[in-house]
Amino acid sequence: MSFLRGSENYVWCTTSVLGKGATGAVFQGVNKNNGEPVAVKTFNQLSHMRPHDVQMREFEVLKKVKHENIVKLLAIEEEQEGRGKVIVMELCTGGSLFNILDDPENTYGLQEHEFLLVLEHLTAGMKHLRDNNLVHRDLKPGNIMKYINEDGTTTYKLTDFGAARELQEEEQFVSLYGTEEYLHPDMYERAVLRKPVGKSFGATVDLWSIGVTLYHVATGQLPFRPYGGRRNKETMFYITTKKASGVIAGTQTTENGPIDWARELPSHCQLSVGLRKLVTPLLAGLLEVDPHRIWTFDRFFSEVQVATSTKTVHIFHVNKAASIKVFLKPDEKYEHLQTYICEQTSVVAESQILLYKDKLMLTEINDNTLGKDYPDTTAEEPVMLFNKNNNNVSMAPEPEVPKFPVFPNIVSVENDASQAKTACSVGHVIRRRIEALCSASVLCGACVARWGSLLGARVARVAARAEALHAHAGLAHSAARALDLARNAVKAHNRTAQGAAGESWSARAALVAGEATSLRGAAGALLARHAGGALCAEWHAAAASAPCPADLRLHVKARTLVERLRDSWQHLVRDRATRSLTYNDEQFHVLERITVAETGRRARALLMRAAPLARARADAIADWYKVAQTVYLQTQILDKDVSSAELKLLTLAARLQDAELGIRDCVNDAQTTGNASRPGADAGLERSNSTEAGATKTQAPRGPSGAVGARGAGLRAMLAAHDELAAALAGNSALSASRSITSSCASTISTSASESIDLTHSLSVTGDSDESASMGAGTSPESGARTVIYESAGASEPAAGPPAALDPPALRCGDGRQTAGHTSCAVT
Repeated sequence: MSFLRGSENYVWCTTSVLGKGATGAVFQGVNKNNGEPVAVKTFNQLSHMRPHDVQMREFEVLKKVKHENIVKLLAIEEEQEGRGKVIVMELCTGGSLFNILDDPENTYGLQEHEFLLVLEHLTAGMKHLRDNNLVHRDLKPGNIMKYINEDGTTTYKLTDFGAARELQEEEQFVSLYGTEEYLHPDMYERAVLRKPVGKSFGATVDLWSIGVTLYHVATGQLPFRPYGGRRNKETMFYITTKKASGVIAGTQTTENGPIDWARELPSHCQLSVGLRKLVTPLLAGLLEVDPHRIWTFDRFFSEVQVATSTKTVHIFHVNKAASIKVFLKPDEKYEHLQTYICEQTSVVAESQILLYKDKLMLTEINDNTLGKDYPDTTAEEPVMLFNKNNNNVSMAPEPEVPKFPVFPNIVSVENDASQAKTACSVGHVIRRRIEALCSASVLCGACVARWGSLLGARVARVAARAEALHAHAGLAHSAARALDLARNAVKAHNRTAQGAAGESWSARAALVAGEATSLRGAAGALLARHAGGALCAEWHAAAASAPCPADLRLHVKARTLVERLRDSWQHLVRDRATRSLTYNDEQFHVLERITVAETGRRARALLMRAAPLARARADAIADWYKVAQTVYLQTQILDKDVSSAELKLLTLAARLQDAELGIRDCVNDAQTTGNASRPGADAGLERSNSTEAGATKTQAPRGPSGAVGARGAGLRAMLAAHDELAAALAGNSALSASRSITSSCASTISTSASESIDLTHSLSVTGDSDESASMGAGTSPESGARTVIYESAGASEPAAGPPAALDPPALRCGDGRQTAGHTSCAVT
């Protein structure tokens, strides 16, 4: 008997079965012309008994649809031996989704990225069908194929359109198709329970099938499971029709027992908490019996589009040493991210510190950045979440891991293969748990490095600001002393001057300077203690007694053990196919059973080793975190104190400017009064010089501009110091909030610099004649008083330009020696 069959351009072997159904089978074949592998669907006698238009319907549907998520039709040909038409399609080498779910690795559902791929591709294929007014009517994992592209990527495709037909949105049909576990309850009632219900069905029956399929893909099991399975049909119908709205699963665990209803996905599901929040409402909308509440196709397509277009933000929650995922919709912003984080971690928005790499998250984005524009993150490079108000680190309790099965003493090829498959499934659960523990341990070390880098930069920045503050406060103090000197000079010249009144500016500046000195000391001490990776060094010392499970390669060992379990399972599956074993084969069969049991024991022991190591590492990071958070709070407080002192300094600078303007007004008034009485003043000065000629001989010679009083020298020194202070403050970026005040101060001083020379000179030559004489004449013969004489060493003409360009006054002692300084004194 030949197993080869063929058509004009294709040949296939009936032993290479890809799948079988009620009306036919699918075999792997090959193109005679180019050797391309293909899938060939043939039809059995039952199919030929159907009406001709029904037989042709599948051909017509396949010719009508062309989409990347629908299996491509290559040809429709006649079989050479006259058995009828065959459908030639592209070969999906990845197998059906049902076979993928049957693999022990996926016993508890597909992994998250694969589930999202199925969701996206299934929805795209269904949308194409609805755009062409087609209904599939037999959606299930067995009719969804995995196609491996040439670049290694995966595409899931819909297949088997034997039950498909054209159906408008408002149209109904009465024929029965489908697989009973995936049937809508109304169709189940007629097709399975055989009840004569006069109901017609619409295109929305596909939505129910999609809901059941997606639940199966997410969890590895069907949503509605009566005790005994298919044979308990009445209970199955009761579960699907009596469930409340929003319930997505119902399970009966004992015969005639109660139904366990569920509104959430089970804990063993591999989907993250963030994705479950998106998928659960989707399933609830699809698995709705009430025709008034069930979703429409448009809503289903819209919701899936939102779910699959989200931005995945990987986050490592340091306080729990656990990874989470947040799915941010394209138009959502930072406040939504904080809300989703709070929902999963209970860390309120005000307490969240998010680090992206070694920077704060808000340095990469802002509050209004859309979710689609967020930077990419991965499980290995996540955003780090710290709680600023909680420095405790505690891992969640270990989840319960399924137990390895125990082989009975009696050898049974059928039962042993099933037991080995279960053992392989448990092995994959343990492997994933060990990988999660290793990943958490690695990320603990990564968060230390990131936090240490951020904190080191912040401490250095605050220390630099404190140093700059100290320097600027010193300049302000110098300016304040000069201003006090100038004010005293004005007051001595004109005791009624209003601008000369008030408390000492030097005392006020001294307070600010003292605070700046204290802050500089505190910042320096903090920097000296924690600079240069000191925090990381403390972590390494603490972690020395808690080695990382990843460094011990426990996750690699777990994968090796799972592969060994898988090999043993495959061996026992081959034995099951043989049915009867020879004596030698049975001995090898027993050895494989022993291997499965021993490998399972080693896998569980590996988990028992990895879990304490991960917890010890979490305890080590808890000790480090307490120190790190203390430093963070100290830095934050110091930063606020420095900012407060900077504002005080700016306020002081502004008030010094105002005081300077007031004194200048007094000087202007004095100059105006002096010009009006110059002849009398000159005569008085001449008499004074004549009377005190003896004292003048011991006095240093005057400059060309004549003697300058104490008021002029003080004002001049104040202006020079003020200009330097304002320039320094204007360059300090930390005071940008008040830069306009500083710029105004600097501008005021700069524009009035040349006028200040004339003003200080006029004080010495145009003031009250008696006071001028006493200030410029040394010791009076009559009084014998100790007199301080101030002189200017400048030129007779006022210099143009800012005060910083002027020569400072020379300091001359009574014997004529000159020293550096802003004022000069002669003591007799």
